[in-house]
Order: sequence, then structure tokens, then C-alpha cells
Amino acid sequence: MHRLLILPVLLLTLLVGTPAFSDDFQRGLTAYQSGDYATALREWTPLAEQGNASAQHKMGWMYRKGKGVPQDDKTAVKWYRLAAKQGYAGAQNNLASMYANGHGVPQDYKTAVKWFRLAAEQGIDPSLIQRNLKRMKAQLVFAGIDKCRFDEGQKITGPETKWIVKKYCRMKMKKKSLDWLIRNAN
Repeated sequence: MHRLLILPVLLLTLLVGTPAFSDDFQRGLTAYQSGDYATALREWTPLAEQGNASAQHKMGWMYRKGKGVPQDDKTAVKWYRLAAKQGYAGAQNNLASMYANGHGVPQDYKTAVKWFRLAAEQGIDPSLIQRNLKRMKAQLVFAGIDKCRFDEGQKITGPETKWIVKKYCRMKMKKKSLDWLIRNAN
């Protein structure tokens, strides 16, 4: 009998509590959009601390961009990670970008791909994910070209042959898959 009452009581508690969360979040959003970052921070901080993924994502954004708070990538990552672990697609995408670029965390392409894939599974715009993955691949290709040029450049001399090596390395790296580039990044 007691077990049957637990579910309705829990659902009623959630339903009664939701409007306050929603109102506070909306007040924060309105304040943020009008440039009143102090009010947005005041509205979203308690929500984020209570586990509201939308508020956590917005807190991450505020710290990433330095809106109403000192710009702090490590704190942005903290808030993005909390929201991302709850399945919040925008936070997953932003966290992936932080890992891809080494902002607030050590650069880690494997972790970036993991979060990009999770964001894609949650329904984030596929073109956004593709653009981010292309950007990450370009970074890896560029790094691979430099490494290839150094390795191959040790074997040859002369300005015209160095140009050939540069072209060879560029073609070689562009043909590699993103997974291959990530495996060989470090």
C-alpha cells in the first residue's frame, strides 16, 4: 500500500515544484537577453546548484564568455559537465568543444568526439556537429602536416624539395580519417 502512494506523491511534488524552477529560469533568461547578467546569475545559480541542467548550461556559457562573471574556462567546464552528464545536448556539444580546443581542460580529442557523439544522439543540429568535427579534423591535419614535414624534412635538403615535402604531407594528412588522426595525435 505504501509503495503505491510513493509514486503519486513524488509526481505531485515534482509538478508543484516545476513552475518555480521554470519562472526563475525564465527570469534569468529574460535578464540575460537584456544584458542584466547579475540578475541572470542570481536566478540561475541556485537552480544550477540544485541540478537544473538548463541553468547549469547557461552558467557554463556565462563563465565561458565572461558575462557578468570573470571569464573562467575551468568553471565553464564544471557547469557544462554537470549538465552534459544529465543528457543536455547543448552542454554536451559545448563540453566537446572545450576538450577539442583545450579550453579549461587538457586538449583531448577522444573525449571531444565522445561528447560530440552524445550530443548528436540527443538531437543537436547535425550540421553543428559536422562543423565542429571538421574544425577538429583540420586542427589535427595541421598538426600532422607539421609533424610530417619535420620527420620528412630531416631526410632531405634544398628549398624546392622542402616544398614537395610540404605538399606531400598535406595530401597525406587530408586523406586520414578523423579516428586515425585522433589515435596518432599525441
